[in-house]
Amino acid sequence: MFLNIAAYQFLSLDRLPERRVEMRNACAQAGLKGTVMLSPEGINCFLAGQPDALRQWVRWLQAQEEFSCIEVKESFSEEMPFQRLLVKLKKEIIAFGVSGIDPVRKTSPKLPPQKLKQWLDEGRQVTLLDVRNDYEVRLGSFEGAEAIGVDHFRDFPEAVKSLPAEMKRQTIVMFCTGGIRCEKAGPLMEGQGFEQIYQLDGGILKYFEECGEAHYEGDCFVFDGRVALDPRLRPTAAAVCFACQAVVTAEEQMQPSYVVGQSCPHCFVTPEMRQAQQLVTRAKTLQRVTSPLPGSLPYTNRRPIRIPQVHDNKHLIDALTEMHPHIDRNRWLQWFEAGQICRGSIAVEPGLTVRAGQEFSHLFPETVEPPVSMEIDFLYEDEAIVAVNKSAPLPMHPCGRFNRNTLTSILNQVYAPEVLRPAHRLDANTTGVVIFSRRQKYARLLQPAFQSDAVRKTYLVRCQGHPNTDQFSCQARIARHAGEAGSRQVAGDGLTARTDFRVMQRLDDHSSLLEACPITGRTNQIRIHLHSLGFPVVGDPVYGPTMTAERTQTRHPDDAPMCLHAWTLTFPSPLTGQMQTITAPAPNWAALGAGMPRPASTRY
Repeated sequence: MFLNIAAYQFLSLDRLPERRVEMRNACAQAGLKGTVMLSPEGINCFLAGQPDALRQWVRWLQAQEEFSCIEVKESFSEEMPFQRLLVKLKKEIIAFGVSGIDPVRKTSPKLPPQKLKQWLDEGRQVTLLDVRNDYEVRLGSFEGAEAIGVDHFRDFPEAVKSLPAEMKRQTIVMFCTGGIRCEKAGPLMEGQGFEQIYQLDGGILKYFEECGEAHYEGDCFVFDGRVALDPRLRPTAAAVCFACQAVVTAEEQMQPSYVVGQSCPHCFVTPEMRQAQQLVTRAKTLQRVTSPLPGSLPYTNRRPIRIPQVHDNKHLIDALTEMHPHIDRNRWLQWFEAGQICRGSIAVEPGLTVRAGQEFSHLFPETVEPPVSMEIDFLYEDEAIVAVNKSAPLPMHPCGRFNRNTLTSILNQVYAPEVLRPAHRLDANTTGVVIFSRRQKYARLLQPAFQSDAVRKTYLVRCQGHPNTDQFSCQARIARHAGEAGSRQVAGDGLTARTDFRVMQRLDDHSSLLEACPITGRTNQIRIHLHSLGFPVVGDPVYGPTMTAERTQTRHPDDAPMCLHAWTLTFPSPLTGQMQTITAPAPNWAALGAGMPRPASTRY
């Protein structure tokens, strides 16, 4: 059996460094473990060792004149509750942080344990105030006691301010584990107008020693490896959670959420709760990295240029002109003259002979990107994927006028150092579900699924006009190459395409809400098919009812929305192989109140 002692004394101490050395040597010679705190206001110690050796150490301490009156509380344990010996110098032996409180000069009257028991036996009107931390109170306290409600004793002064005014006239007996906290708590309360304050002499431990369990329910937390003692001063089955440091009772240890070294009922969260917490964290990070929008501050945009095999051994100006036929040759020469075509950090000449695979940069100094919408919602994430509800207008990838103000650029900042890989894409003006892979190994599983018929996509779309039938399909072929503003047209020799439609509601403004299921995945497929049928998407800047030279693929955030929304995606999970469905809430233009239908479960 190991003997455990707790002792403290408020007194004026000097020679603290020398006393620390003396104390450490005496404890080490006795084979003791635990903690001794020395400060200008006194000594506080929790030690354990062999009974004879520890009692001899106590006699050595009490033989010193300044410590002759120190009071020691004893208890026993079958195991050593401390792992090492610490002798510390502190500003205070009990952290409080309030100047002018000096227990050496003044403290509240002390009430002996037997007297408190007598008062409680007699039913005397007395307010029992537990000044310990909440996690200590949870293990046990006196019957009917009021907890001060703090997580740390330094919060006690602020907590006193919240006590009701009528308590100032009541008889209050405050208590803690061994009495040391009450030595400071009492004078503070008296200074704030509390008229009858007593402190339980020796705290709960001395009460246990003299009165046992009378009027006390539960156990008493102690700050060592025993965790808690019962009224007979024996260690109980209480434990401390390795994960969150919460005190776990024997009953709580029987719950499935208690896993030694991992979790307890106080910190356990279900996978769903953990994901919800993580998504909240992602949203906060998004707010930070997009305030202000990254592309709204002037910067030098460096666009990469890689020479393909077909342009091997050509002059650089010729290669660039052929690679970008929509840009005038003179415009390229102006960029060369301004030093904006570089290899590494060195500007190059237009007549440079290039080889396949060489990389150059096209610099655009003082770039300020157009504004976009960053109202991105995080829908789901696990080890393999991230799913978001993309806002609009917001381009998916760096291209054209956009580099930093793009979905992939922003998400890679939110998830850094991870590099997310989009499994598919949406147009800049289209909202809804977008899936990203978090690792290359998952991308190798997920991206082929999106290129096959293994993925089911359902869109909400608001079109102009009222289709004659409730269900219809379009299989018009789509041109292989983009034209003006990146648009494509229906072409007899184009790529095969098919989209199935279902009318969900015909609206009074001569528009209709449709459910669209693209069977193939061509660029702008739903928009092109509806335009070819005479039902263009409401708000479509490219395939709308008026085809003007001012068309642009990406709208301004203040413009009316393009009414196309990726509603649901059903795909094989790269983790389990099972089909998984992610749904993005319907936008305002598609909301039909309580009658909003659910996504169809089958294709047409």
